[in-house]
Amino acid sequence: MLLTVKTKLITNQEQHNSLLKTMEKFNEACNFISVFAFKKKIFGKVGIQKELYYEIREKYGLSAQMTVRAVGKVAESYKVDRKTLHEFDPHGAIVYDQRILSYKSADVISILTLDGRIEVGIQYGEYRKLEANRVKGQADLIYKNGTFYLMIVVDLPDAEPILPDGVLGVDMGIVYLATTSDGKNYSGEKCTKVRQKYAKIRSVLQSVGTYSAKKHLKKISGKERRFKKDTNHCISKEIVQTAKDTNRAIALEDLSGIRENVTVSKAVRESIGKWAFLELRNFIEYKAKLLGVPVVLVDPRNTSRACSVCGYIDKKNRKNQASFVCLECGHTENADFNAAKNIAFRAVINLPNVLCLGN
Repeated sequence: MLLTVKTKLITNQEQHNSLLKTMEKFNEACNFISVFAFKKKIFGKVGIQKELYYEIREKYGLSAQMTVRAVGKVAESYKVDRKTLHEFDPHGAIVYDQRILSYKSADVISILTLDGRIEVGIQYGEYRKLEANRVKGQADLIYKNGTFYLMIVVDLPDAEPILPDGVLGVDMGIVYLATTSDGKNYSGEKCTKVRQKYAKIRSVLQSVGTYSAKKHLKKISGKERRFKKDTNHCISKEIVQTAKDTNRAIALEDLSGIRENVTVSKAVRESIGKWAFLELRNFIEYKAKLLGVPVVLVDPRNTSRACSVCGYIDKKNRKNQASFVCLECGHTENADFNAAKNIAFRAVINLPNVLCLGN
C-alpha cells in the first residue's frame, strides 16, 4: 500500500537559507516557463524543454535535472487548464527525484540546492522509520510556517489478513462523528465548538479585510484543518484497533448524501456539516490494511430507518436525530447505534464470501 509520509527537515540556518533560495529560484523559473508556454501555446514537456532548456539553466542557475523538474511542473499544471496563465508561488513545492535526492540513512537525506548537495536530518511523526528500498518515485519539498517538509511516498506491506469472527459496524453522522455496533460513540460536540469558534473569528477577520486579517485567516484555516485531521486519526485508530483486538472485520456505508438526509437543526448542520467524513473513512481503510483487518462497504439505503431487531423499515421509525422507535415491534434505542448494527448485519448477511467469517 502506498502512503505519503510527511517528514520534517532538521536544518541549520545556512541549510535553511540554501533551500529557501533554491525554492524561490525554482518557482521563478516556473513562472518564466509558464509565460512562454501560455504565449506560444506550447504545453508539452518535450516542446518546452527543446525551446528553453539552456536558457533556464543559464538564467536561473538550476541543475540539469532541476530544469527538467521545473518544466515538468509547469507542463503538468497546464494539463488541467490551458485557458489562463498559471502563476507559481515563490514558496511552491519542488518535485525531487532520485537524481537530486538520495537517502543516506533512515534519518539523513542528501538533497540538491543551488549551492550543491547538502546532508539534512529528517524527523518523522507517527510513522515507522523510513526504509529506502520502500521509497517510490518522487518526493515533494514543501515550505510551511518557516519549516521545510519532505512528502515521501512509501510502499508499506499490507499485514496478513485476519480471518474475522464477526463484524464491527460503523455509522458516520452529524452529532456523533462515528458510532460503532458495540455502542461506542465518538461525539462531535467538541468539534462543533471548535468550528463555531473559528467561524466567529473568520467572520470578524473577513469584515476587516486588511492584509493582516487575511494572513490571520490563512493561519486559523490551517489550525482548523489540523484539528480535523488529528480527530479523524484518533477515531480511526481506535476503531481499527478495536476490530483487530476482537478479531472482526469493519463494515462501512457509502458516505454519499450524508449531509442531505439529516434531521438536525440548521445550526448543527452548519457547525459540522463540512466535516471531513471521506478522510475519516480513508483513514479507517488504510489503517485497517496495515493491521490486516478486512473492510467491507455496504449499501447505505435505509440503514437509519430499518429496525435492527425485526427489520421493519419506515421513515417514521426515526423520530429525530437521536431516537429510533420501531413502529412494528416497539424496539427503542439510539438511532446511530441502531444504524451501526444494521451496517454490521448487512456485511454479515450480504457479503459472506468476501468476509470469509470464521464462525
